[in-house]
Amino acid sequence: MRDLLAALGLALAVEGALYALFPAGMQRMMLEMLQRAPQLLRTGGVAACVLGVGIVWLARP
Repeated sequence: MRDLLAALGLALAVEGALYALFPAGMQRMMLEMLQRAPQLLRTGGVAACVLGVGIVWLARP
């Protein structure tokens, strides 16, 4: 449970830093996402999830 909370905290810190450092770029990215087909976003989300689980699996002893 401690590792899950640490991972969530790290994800929030990275995302928060992106919004703080590049607010205009994040707004442009959101507008770009609104123009994408939902299936494309779903496919990208599944791919990111699988990649993330793979990285965690490789990083854990």
